[in-house]
Amino acid sequence: MKILILQASPRANGNTAWMAEEYRKAAEAAGHEVTLANVGKKKIAGCLACEYCHTKGNGACIQKDDMQELYPLMNEAEVLVLAAPIYYFTLCAQIQAAVQRMYCVQKPANVKKLALLMSSYSPGVYDGATAEFRDICNYWGVENMGFVSAKIDEQKTEETKQKVVALAGKL
Repeated sequence: MKILILQASPRANGNTAWMAEEYRKAAEAAGHEVTLANVGKKKIAGCLACEYCHTKGNGACIQKDDMQELYPLMNEAEVLVLAAPIYYFTLCAQIQAAVQRMYCVQKPANVKKLALLMSSYSPGVYDGATAEFRDICNYWGVENMGFVSAKIDEQKTEETKQKVVALAGKL
């Protein structure tokens, strides 16, 4: 399967980046083709709600930023993995921008499964992010593969690694 991981942490060696990398390694070891895109370092603006994509643009966004690199990858992917730190009870702005810019395509063409990796320094802050994730799965009509979360004392541990590997094993 073709897998696209959108890793949204601006910290290259942070906890979310570590989870995304562990998922990548496990999926590749199982024979899948994986692309890991660091959207945390890309310049992706929010949706303008201009409707160009649904009128004159024929599904193409009018904005020409780093999102243009991701659209072809998203169209080829059969599995999309969102990896995001949780800032103040929801997915971080970097992943939100990429997700919301998918509006122009409604749903990536070949995506059949969606998974979520998230980390935070605080316990009990994942409800908003998991609700949004479930809603995206339902809206797109794709399989919810589940999620792995890691609070401060669970980050970069063997136990969390095994949860990430198990999630990748559901492919």
